Amino acid sequence: MTDTFRSLRSRNYRLFFSGQILSLIGTWMESVALSWLVYDLTGSEVLLGTVTFMQQIPMFCVSPFAGVITERMDRRRLLVITQSFAMVFASLLAILVWIHKIQVWHILVLSVLVGINNAFDTPGRQAFVPELVERREDLGNAIALNSTMFNIARLIGPPIAGVTIRFMGEGACFAINSVSFLCVIFALLKMNITPRELPARKYHPFRDLREGAIYAWSLHPIKLLLGLIALASLASGSYSVLLPVYAKDLYHGDSGTLGFLFGAVGMGALVSATMLARRASVVGLGNWIVMASTVFGVSLIAFGLTTSEWLGIPILAFLGFGAMLHMGSTNTLLQTFIDDRMRGRVMSFYVMSFIGTMPMGSLISGYTSSHFGPRWTLSIAGTITLAGSYWFYKSLPEFRRILRPIYEEKGIIDRRRESREA
Repeated sequence: MTDTFRSLRSRNYRLFFSGQILSLIGTWMESVALSWLVYDLTGSEVLLGTVTFMQQIPMFCVSPFAGVITERMDRRRLLVITQSFAMVFASLLAILVWIHKIQVWHILVLSVLVGINNAFDTPGRQAFVPELVERREDLGNAIALNSTMFNIARLIGPPIAGVTIRFMGEGACFAINSVSFLCVIFALLKMNITPRELPARKYHPFRDLREGAIYAWSLHPIKLLLGLIALASLASGSYSVLLPVYAKDLYHGDSGTLGFLFGAVGMGALVSATMLARRASVVGLGNWIVMASTVFGVSLIAFGLTTSEWLGIPILAFLGFGAMLHMGSTNTLLQTFIDDRMRGRVMSFYVMSFIGTMPMGSLISGYTSSHFGPRWTLSIAGTITLAGSYWFYKSLPEFRRILRPIYEEKGIIDRRRESREA
């Protein structure tokens, strides 16, 4: 097995990978169908942003508490529960569409429920990955492969959704997503997991949350990584919520056009995720984050100015490349230097920064686009991202100085290689 897929040597991770990739294809189909359905029902950019906001804002509010819970219960059991709820929510959407009763308020309510469920599911999955890999040195590769499968799904799911919407309607996409969750649940139940030793002391959620916040705030690299990912995610909420506007109004296309736009983002992201999977070390990832966030910011500005899908599609590929390389590099760095006892809580802060700030960007972008147009909205978002990239670049020397002794203690870098950068 090549180095790119070396973490698949672990049986549990193979099961996780295969089940998750099928489920994620369904999830991306639902995401495209939901965006198209909302814009088709309302024609409102503000409501597009509002639906995304309602689905993702629980990630910002609930994730920190969910991170505490992931450290207090069996993570496999938690994921079986969250995936089962997700299956129910997707089924409800499909039924409402099929019986022609779907209304915007139904979508808003279900979006909130999905968001609350994801607030527990996402940090649970992030913290679960180290339990699936038999060799500690394969952890970075497993995290990168998580990004790879996410983007394989993003590449495959949206174009299939576009065709499915055209010939079978949005309800079929929701139904396919519902069935896809069975793949994850089956994979989870087939795993042979060594029971994790849970904390013995009494459970105090607010005290534990405060302890995790103090740990994250006291370690400068965590603040830098989470700060930049939050800023970039705030900006990414702009392009994701405005893609239906570009597909339907600016490019004069249909659901198939929207599917190809989402697929282009997935193509670029898949390239960057594969690059991460091939890396043998975390050395140099700080430079990759600077490069990735810069590419993302420039691509946002360039895409905002396009007037044709044939120009927009390749630019979106670069956008996806930068966004995923930034996200994957940040995730890999965090997972390799944080304390195991703080993993669930820190990853919940990561989810809060990465996904939790997107709804704010979506809501702001929907409002801004309705008043000033999508091009100005994306240009401003790209400029903000570039400013954050420059701030991180200026902070790299201090970032490396603090991480070096941590990586030396963990054996991740050799003390004798003074020229290496963390």
